[in-house]
Amino acid sequence: MAIHKVIEVIAQSGKSWEDAAQSAVKDAGKTVKNIRSIWIKNAEGVVENNKIVAYRVNAHITFEIK
Repeated sequence: MAIHKVIEVIAQSGKSWEDAAQSAVKDAGKTVKNIRSIWIKNAEGVVENNKIVAYRVNAHITFEIK
């Protein structure tokens, strides 16, 4: 039986929501091993002068505890 844990991570990118999600996984992977999945709980954008200048995601990252 595998045991999994979920952490919540907030990440931001100047490129896209996908890039922000990848950044969340990459940053979490620096201290957490065996990442299995990511679930985007919320996505938002920062707007300046009618243009999106930052993409943010609130993600749940699941990893296996061995």
